[in-house]
Amino acid sequence: MASPPAANGAPQGKTHVETSLSEISRRFNVDGIDDDDGFDENDPRLRGHTRNDQKDMHRMGKQQELIRNFRPLSALSFAVVLQATWEFMLISNTQGLTDGGLAGLFWSYLWTFIGFGFVMFSLGEMASMAPISGGQYHWVSEFAPPKYQKSLSYITGWMSTLSWQAGTASGSFLTGTIIQGLIYVNNPDYEGTAWQGTLLVFAMVSFIYVCNIWGAKGLPMIQNLLLIVHVLGFLVVVIVLWALAPRQRASVVFGQFYNGGGWSTIGLSLMVGQITAIYGSLCSDATAHMAEEVKDAGRNVPLAIVWSYVGNGILALVFMISYLFAIPSVEDALDDESGFPFIYVFHQAVSTGGVNALTIMVLILVVASNVSFNASTSRQTFAFARDHGLPFSGWIAAVHPTRQIPANAVLLSCLISALLALINIGSDVAFNAIISLQVVALMFTYAISISCVLYRRLYHPELLPHARWTLGRFGVPVNVIGLAYVTFAFFWSFWPNEIPVDRENFNWSVVMFLGVGIWSIFYYFVYGRKVYVGPVMSVEGRRSL
Repeated sequence: MASPPAANGAPQGKTHVETSLSEISRRFNVDGIDDDDGFDENDPRLRGHTRNDQKDMHRMGKQQELIRNFRPLSALSFAVVLQATWEFMLISNTQGLTDGGLAGLFWSYLWTFIGFGFVMFSLGEMASMAPISGGQYHWVSEFAPPKYQKSLSYITGWMSTLSWQAGTASGSFLTGTIIQGLIYVNNPDYEGTAWQGTLLVFAMVSFIYVCNIWGAKGLPMIQNLLLIVHVLGFLVVVIVLWALAPRQRASVVFGQFYNGGGWSTIGLSLMVGQITAIYGSLCSDATAHMAEEVKDAGRNVPLAIVWSYVGNGILALVFMISYLFAIPSVEDALDDESGFPFIYVFHQAVSTGGVNALTIMVLILVVASNVSFNASTSRQTFAFARDHGLPFSGWIAAVHPTRQIPANAVLLSCLISALLALINIGSDVAFNAIISLQVVALMFTYAISISCVLYRRLYHPELLPHARWTLGRFGVPVNVIGLAYVTFAFFWSFWPNEIPVDRENFNWSVVMFLGVGIWSIFYYFVYGRKVYVGPVMSVEGRRSL
């Protein structure tokens, strides 16, 4: 029996089919043209949403909760300003100079820049396959062997969360110590104390919170402006060093090594000192954790990751050569009363007023990096809580109803930084042990995620999600080299700065890393496995092998 006619005269069956096809075409853009904006213009969460974003979120089984305010340029600016390679190579090169000297710092940076590039290329492709704020733990959940997807992604999620939280605390702490160093430059009688440094951290954390809550909507535009400051600051510092600083000989810069750590050989000293270059090269993958706020994330996030790393790396290489040529004495730079070799170098080139101006300019850029770092950290924490990976996940993963940002995750990240700063009052050794967790834990997450995508690429390539930014036929060698390098860096990240080792110079990151690993495994078996199923369980078309 024929279906009764619909109100418009068309059969109901045909109307249903046409409606379904129209809905599919509207949502997934089956003709392959996918640059149009989102679907419900009255929903602020879909502002800047493309059909590719919709397809990606649908495939991963996630609801769009955040506003996609970041466009290609602001996404790139965000990564560049956060990573701030030349700035961090400037302000945190003590270990590299101690273990390696001028030549050691230069050559270790060069091989780190090349080796870490393969890691960033691998992460960029994964960010294109699955552009989501969770980053590494989500990729592990999708790409790991089914038997290990749940437990391995859970441990990776904990390591990633604590690494980013430790990095946020270290940035605020470094800012406070630079301010104390600058005070000493202007008042040699000043003797900085731990409690004063902690108060400066509190001030920094408060500023970060205000910027990431009330300034969140303007963050993309601010990032673009800061990119200009980042480049101009680089030009100012490099020009001052070449024009006004004393000039070291090229044979010393490229060929004279220094073993201030007391190691048995220069080679071993170099391996230990490379941590300076590793620290300066971290975190260009930060845009991956902002993926749910980037327009057309499957294309723009990997581009931001790769080009921010390459661009920052080239600027840092030029800066390093300029900086090393301006150091007349490694011993004097390390013994400077300010505690920072770069302040000693500035003093060789300009007056105290000039030192103030240059240091404040660098300080502004480091503060900007801290703000961005907190934003990325809070999104990673929000994502892991959304997948029930953390205690009090419901509260942490809550999105502010009008601001459309993970406000509770921002607050939690700031509170953790402040609490860690309190530890510094009682023991700077304990505090440094916690923030040293950043490097080793992040290396761990890189290694696990690259291992998993390499496994999937070798054994089940047909199950890899489509990537709009892909390594193509170079995927296997890039992944292999990236994995080899990150394993190498991971191993050397545990070593102390010098020998003989005592309580003050022991690298406590090994204790913290093992402690966090044991805690995450314990918590997983006691509670986590009951509530955490892993992001892969929400992925559309999931197939078990």
